[in-house]
Amino acid sequence: MTGSIEQGASRIQGSTHILHFLVRLPRPMESVWPAISTPEGLAGWFTAVDVLEPRLGGAVTLRELGSGQVTAWDVDRVAEYTVEGGGRIRFHLERDGVEGSALRFTHEFQGEQESEERWRTRFERLIEYLEGSNKPA
Repeated sequence: MTGSIEQGASRIQGSTHILHFLVRLPRPMESVWPAISTPEGLAGWFTAVDVLEPRLGGAVTLRELGSGQVTAWDVDRVAEYTVEGGGRIRFHLERDGVEGSALRFTHEFQGEQESEERWRTRFERLIEYLEGSNKPA
């Protein structure tokens, strides 16, 4: 089984753009969590991370988006980063069958710096990253 990007939706609420995705991944939550919650994992498919304090209220600097705070942290389930200029990025993991995970993603931001297409490309890289990082040595 390979991963899939099942839904992507974009809407505007006032001056805020909101992107939603559902990404199905053929890996258990425990294997996916490091990809969305560690500097090494995020750098493997999304962006370099200069600072990440893995706790609610911790500092975060995502090179492509900016600096801010960890605004939600539920180990193995939810990582949310709110960065100045880059908005709020929320990764919410759920079990999907016996061996899989569903990643529910939301990005709220101002301006035009992000797009559904850019995130779709990033999630394709995430799927490739997870497939590569879970191969036997």
